[in-house]
Amino acid sequence: QVKLVESGGGSVQAGGSLRLSCAGRGFYQSSVCMGWFRQATGKAREGVATITDDGIITYAESVKGRFTISHDNADGNENLFLQMNNLKPEDTAMYYCAADDVYCPPALGQGYKYWGQGTQVIVDS
Repeated sequence: QVKLVESGGGSVQAGGSLRLSCAGRGFYQSSVCMGWFRQATGKAREGVATITDDGIITYAESVKGRFTISHDNADGNENLFLQMNNLKPEDTAMYYCAADDVYCPPALGQGYKYWGQGTQVIVDS
């Protein structure tokens, strides 16, 4: 059974940094597409950054130049990271990790099969 567990959220001042991690285990396939999504209170969930199984990365315009997505296969897990720098109050949201080992959704698309429980990011002005 696939499980995604996010960590690394917290509360920071504007201009600060956070690094989110997502440990994914239980995949049947070795090639996995993954992504980070976020949902602010009262708003729809949106794509932040996605990475395909062959390493193609896409960022939302609002985070380009500030966020960096990365992936590794350490310890037999599919690990996904999101380095967030120069955080802004508008980055405040619940951040979710998503993955799929069968279908790779279009860039920033939300059609992933597996989702984590989320980790909260709060950026104070």
